[in-house]
Amino acid sequence: MLSPSVVVALLASAGLIEGAAMDFSRTKAELGTNLVLRQTEPTCLNRDTIQSASALTGQEEGTDGIKPGQAPSETDDANFVNFCSGQQLTNGMQITSGSCNGIPMGRIPASENMISAMITNPQPGDQVPADTTFNISVQTVHLKAGFFVNPTTNYYTAPQDLDDNGDVIGHCHITVQDIGELKSTTPPDPTKFAFFKGIDDAGNGQGLLQAVVEGGLPAGVYRACTMIAARNHQPVNMPVAQRGAQDDCTKFEVVPSRNSGNSPSRNKNGDGSQNQEEEGFVTSMSAGRASATAAAANKPSSGAQGSAGSDGDRSDQKNRNGQGRGAGRKRKAKGFRSV
Repeated sequence: MLSPSVVVALLASAGLIEGAAMDFSRTKAELGTNLVLRQTEPTCLNRDTIQSASALTGQEEGTDGIKPGQAPSETDDANFVNFCSGQQLTNGMQITSGSCNGIPMGRIPASENMISAMITNPQPGDQVPADTTFNISVQTVHLKAGFFVNPTTNYYTAPQDLDDNGDVIGHCHITVQDIGELKSTTPPDPTKFAFFKGIDDAGNGQGLLQAVVEGGLPAGVYRACTMIAARNHQPVNMPVAQRGAQDDCTKFEVVPSRNSGNSPSRNKNGDGSQNQEEEGFVTSMSAGRASATAAAANKPSSGAQGSAGSDGDRSDQKNRNGQGRGAGRKRKAKGFRSV
């Protein structure tokens, strides 16, 4: 009969021991049962999900596509499963002070199912009367629109997914910023906006979506843009680098009208987020408080199609991702092995 130490050595060489340490105080029968359970644990990284390309920098001698000036990729032999270890986790929240999200990118559409969008109203250079309700409309293709999750507890908590036709399941936002003049060359502050709306319905079922700007905008020059997202509010991922953009922007003017008054417009107010829809709660709390809050508030979300209400994103997200790390280093996963 093999001794416990020999059994452990054999199991380790076969790659069957997972991140959890073995408890030698248990009987052999218990150890065998726990081994089977560990192999079926959802926290185990299945061997067939490991992407070998992640173990390479892309700069190895003889690699296709090498060009001067390229940066080496970071590497990991276990899909970067522990990339966020020791960092502030996003954990379903919109954290303005920055965080790290370990959720996979998910399913990526085929080239023939790539998203494209065109703002159809207002048209470039249009003059819209001030303080007057108007619609912003956008025609999309290959977006299964009208799907979004709770933005307070499930922000970025699940991968991008596709419907039965291979189209990304998600939704569209409209954001409008004051740019001062049509020929402005100054990038606007992303934390400031005059209007923001998550379009949380499926539109006309043919890709045409609309956002109503209730009460209009004060006189000025504006840029309106789409921000198309997957169901959990993350920017959509496409299959190839060389492609047309999935989002659109247009510039237009808002001119004084008989409705213009001296009171502040509900849709500008100094480009602040006040008087805007609540697009999910945001936080800049410390790591400990953020984790405790998420644990207390997080509830299962099915991500079912919605029909009304705000969809949760706020344009005052200053840094949604964790800080980058040095390129080209090999990082091994801690606590996970493939099965």
